Amino acid sequence: MNKKTFALKILKQYLIISAGCVFFSLGIALFLDANKIAAGGVSGLAILLSHITPFDMTGVWIIILNVPLFILGAVSFGLLFVLSSLYATVVSSLLIELWNFLLKEYLPFTDDIIISGVVGGVLVGLGMGLVYKMGSTTGGTDILVKFLRKKFRYLKTGVISMIIDVIIIGVSAIFFKNFTLTFYTVLSLIVTILVLDWVIYGTDSAKLVYVITDSEHAELICQKILGELDISATCVNGEGAYTGDAKRIIMCAIKKMQYPKLCDYIHEIDPRAFTIVTSAKEIYGEGYKDHKDREL
Repeated sequence: MNKKTFALKILKQYLIISAGCVFFSLGIALFLDANKIAAGGVSGLAILLSHITPFDMTGVWIIILNVPLFILGAVSFGLLFVLSSLYATVVSSLLIELWNFLLKEYLPFTDDIIISGVVGGVLVGLGMGLVYKMGSTTGGTDILVKFLRKKFRYLKTGVISMIIDVIIIGVSAIFFKNFTLTFYTVLSLIVTILVLDWVIYGTDSAKLVYVITDSEHAELICQKILGELDISATCVNGEGAYTGDAKRIIMCAIKKMQYPKLCDYIHEIDPRAFTIVTSAKEIYGEGYKDHKDREL
């Protein structure tokens, strides 16, 4: 990779991280912090501390609480990871304070706790997701989540985050002594997790299709798959267990929007083809997600 390409890659990375910081900070400042919705993570602890202590600066609390977690991040993921996460944390924290300063007379934007929880959750989840996609975090328990995700790869990011956040929400419930508010905080957390996983893992769920037919029909079906649908497929030689006849098994992953066309082609070419269709939740490879996304 030459210097220009590398520089453009870094620029794109930090532009997307910056956009994530904007969404994240707006969700915290305008909706969650303004309505005492401490929806988990270090930001939730910061919101709690800013309301129960004389030091009412949520953004600054976020930076203070992040210090030990950045040490963990430096040890586990290296300097480059820490630099991008430090950038995201500082920028988002400063933006939180900026919105609080510029829009102080308009806060909270709404007194409706449900709207605040949902909209705040969407913005925070969107912001975190964009930052995560660029291999960074917004600091806080995001670093701890990334560390645990590395150790327990069978657990998704949102699940690990939820476990930690539930503990933090429980602490905020004790201090605020408002269980109605706690309910809406949990609602906000659920929205954040759903949006976070949507941004990170995408909506590229597809169909996994097996078509069992004879060689002649298999060739025609493959021509349609490659030519008309512009996707690839894998063919395997098989044999009918009962008849002993030679069979060709076509296997392909196809996006849901294209699936009806494939059904039409199969029915047109070989109405007697034995077809098995199942859902493919995660697909890695050309046309789908990159293999590095497994680590998110």
